[in-house]
This record gives sequence, structure tokens and C-alpha cells, in this order.
Amino acid sequence: MDSSQEKSLPASERKLQKAREDGQGARSKDLSHIAILGAGAASMLALAPNLIDRMQLALSQQLAFNAATVMSPGSMLDRLQDMVVIGVVVSTVFALLTGGAALLSAIGAGGWIFSLKPITPQFNRLNPITGVSNLFSKQQMTNVAKMVLMTAILTAVAWKYMDGSTEQVAMLVLQPSPLALRHVAQWLTSGLGLLLLVVFLAALIDVPLQAFFFKSRLKMSHEEVKQEHKESDGNPHTKGRMRQRQREMADRASVGAVPKADFVVMNPTHYAVALKYDDKTMNAPEVIARGTDLIAFTIRDVASKHNIPVLQSPMLARALYAHAELDQPIPATLYTAVAQVLAYVYRLKAALRGEGKMPETLVDPYVPPELDPLNRFTTPEVTP
Repeated sequence: MDSSQEKSLPASERKLQKAREDGQGARSKDLSHIAILGAGAASMLALAPNLIDRMQLALSQQLAFNAATVMSPGSMLDRLQDMVVIGVVVSTVFALLTGGAALLSAIGAGGWIFSLKPITPQFNRLNPITGVSNLFSKQQMTNVAKMVLMTAILTAVAWKYMDGSTEQVAMLVLQPSPLALRHVAQWLTSGLGLLLLVVFLAALIDVPLQAFFFKSRLKMSHEEVKQEHKESDGNPHTKGRMRQRQREMADRASVGAVPKADFVVMNPTHYAVALKYDDKTMNAPEVIARGTDLIAFTIRDVASKHNIPVLQSPMLARALYAHAELDQPIPATLYTAVAQVLAYVYRLKAALRGEGKMPETLVDPYVPPELDPLNRFTTPEVTP
């Protein structure tokens, strides 16, 4: 594989955000396990005394028989229903506490992520080749090794704990039921405490490990980083086409301003620029209409219809079209060339009003070569 394709760069914020939108995040199963076990143990410690008292009362009521009870067996169903209600309430409270702990642990490990994408059908996941390759990924092999080690440690701890308390549990059958229930609760709580300690130590390692694997999966190659920058900044070719379309739309809309122009500069076939100058309100001449090809011919026809001089000066027309903005003063580097044309137009209009003789052919205005997109000169002519 080419080195440029090696995914050695950290994931960008955009890729991390996309991963969250896809429902991906760093999740630690060990942290969820410790949250569930911890909530369960805390629930037992907090609720066990009250629960045991209620169970004692319920058992004393259930195990009390008299002649009326014997004569009406259906009453046993009512007693059973009362016990079921107590069991359902206790189970629901326990499930809510442990479920809330599991949810908080997931949020603590990878943050809140709400996405329906993980549960939407994706048939590409049915590819057996991809599934087999995922089974032997570095993360999966690490998880398997961690699960085997955890199972061995938990089994050893559970065996040691149960082996040391076998006689104690066996003696519970000889004790009164209230005392036996208390001993069972204490025994279960101590056992869960040991398991909690083991899983807690595993979670301390697993949380940063899962974060490392998550960021490793999202690492990017140099090509991916370049492509993302290109997409975020916009493809230069696409942006160029968009700017061209916007400019063409603005050019078409500017045709309506041609009757206000003092003169139009164009080359014979491709460019036309209409300019206006009012020494009382403007610091410099402004371009009020421009266009290429068909729009350029439209500008010329509208100008001719309104007796506006149309001068053919390809280099100046191209420079103005390339560097001047609509309804903005022309660049300072073109002041001299436009002033020369404007002076010629004033003399031409005065001659047409009978206030002077017709000027001679317009002298080719000087345009800096670097301002001409085509960088070539053409002799200007006056349109008859």
C-alpha cells in the first residue's frame, strides 16, 4: 500500500462528528458492568432491610392458615396475587436503578449519542468475508483476550469466596427465616462487592483502551485529509463554475442599465462593457453593465438604440470585464485608458450636437499588458 494511503493521521472534527451521527462512539462494556453491579449492590444495601421486613410480613400472612382458609381454597390465589405485586414492584425498581446506571456509564464513556442508523437494516453487513475479517481484527482479538482473562479472574474470585462460605450458607437452613434472610442478603452483598472490585479494576484499563481503539478506527490517510479539506473549502472547479454562473446572471441583469451609460467599450465579438461617469457624484467612472457573447451583442444593440457611442477596443474591454466590478469604480490602473476614451466620447457628442468638429480616430489607449486576460493588443475602432 502506498504510504500516502496509510491511516496515520488523527481523525478530524468533521469525521468525529460524522461518526457520532452514525451512532459510533467509544463504549466500554466493563464500565457498564461495573455500573450495573454497583447499582445492584447499592440497591441491595439500601433496599434490603425494608424489603426483608416486607417479605417477613408477607410470608407470615401467606403461611397463616385457619379453618376459613381451608374451606375456601380460592383465597390462595388472592394471596399469590399480593406476592406477585410485591415482586413486580421490587423488580421494576431494581431494573430502573441498574438500567439508569448502565445508561449513565455509556454517556460517561462516549457522550450522549442519539442515532437510529445503527438499528437500520444494512445488507452490506451480511457479507461473510467482511464478518470473518472483523473477527480477527486487532480490537476484536484484544477484546477476546480481555474477556478470557476477566472470566478466569472472576471465576477464581467467585470460587474462593464460595469455598470459604459454604459452611456458613449451609447453616442458614437451621436458623429462623428472618435471620436467614438477613444472612443471605449480607452474603450476596459481600460477593457482589468482590465482583465489583474486580470489574472496577478492569474498567480502569478498558475505558482508555476503548477510546484508543475508537480513535484508531477513525484515523485518516493524507488523501482523506486532502479530500476533506477540498470538500469543506469547496471544490475549486465547482466554485469556479458557480462564480461564473453568478457572474453571468449579474451580467444579464445589468443590461437594463445600458441606457444610462456614457459609452460602451467592446471587442468585435466577445466582450462589451458599459461605463458611466458623473463628476458630481462619482470619484471615478463605474461599470454599470457588462457581458460576453450574446449578452455583449445585446448591450451593443441597446446602446445603438439609445445613441450611446460604442467603441471597439478589445484589450480595454477585456481588462475592464476581468478586473472591474458592477456599480463599482474602475481599477486605478485603468484610469488613464478610460479617461482617454471618455475625452474622445465628450468630443464626439459635442460634434454630434453641432458644437465642434468630429474628432479624429481614437488613439489606442494604453492598457497594462498584465491586465489583459489574453495579453494581446488590438487597434480600437469607432462603430459607425
